[in-house]
Amino acid sequence: MGEPSNEEIVRSYWLARGKHDHATVSSLRHADWTVEWPQSGELVRGDANDQRIMDEYPGGEPHFDTTRIVGSEDRWVATPSFTLARVVGSGDFWWGDGIGTYPDGSRWYIVSLVEIRDGKIWREVAYFAPPLDPPEWRSAYVEPLRPR
Repeated sequence: MGEPSNEEIVRSYWLARGKHDHATVSSLRHADWTVEWPQSGELVRGDANDQRIMDEYPGGEPHFDTTRIVGSEDRWVATPSFTLARVVGSGDFWWGDGIGTYPDGSRWYIVSLVEIRDGKIWREVAYFAPPLDPPEWRSAYVEPLRPR
């Protein structure tokens, strides 16, 4: 059997993140892996530092549900938690979005941009945002994405 495709690498990576499968996450990361968190102005360098952050997260590690992995080829799959997810791929650059549920019960939308190098996850940039109620003045021009 050949090497996994970049789509398979990204899909396996995000599914492992959602299941807190740190061994698989680590095996899919490049030795020079980093993640940037622009909103807080932080850079995590190396898998060991990310592992420590998850181990020491106040109240326990957040739970992540990936809803979409995006590139070029459009497919739909169900995640282990039965969240419907669109999975697509293109070369070494991917993005995914999902929902993170934190130990305090809050749910945040997450977008992660990923770059692959040498068949491993090399660089990530992750953005986090809480849900918000839409302003009333826009209601005549929009429709809800999902029931509230």
